[in-house]
Amino acid sequence: MRIALLIPFLTPMPALAASPIAEVLCEPSQRMSERLSLRSGATKASSGLRNPEEIMELWLDPAGDWTMVIAYASGTSCIVAMGEAWFDLPRDPA
Repeated sequence: MRIALLIPFLTPMPALAASPIAEVLCEPSQRMSERLSLRSGATKASSGLRNPEEIMELWLDPAGDWTMVIAYASGTSCIVAMGEAWFDLPRDPA
């Protein structure tokens, strides 16, 4: 009986399978930077400290596709989100 109750939680959810990034992709930070740069011509557009051990990085390519990466102090970086049609908002000069 217990197994029957767990089956819905153990089967993959269709909504998750449709996600463009179904799992977090990690590799050494140097290799991640090289892949993002060489694969699509992406450049690191901005970064910010998330906590003392993590830096959030935003990578943009010329077509407007974007990749959000967390760079860890351990030397590993992970892609946590990606999308398209990135645009910058104008800044208020005041």
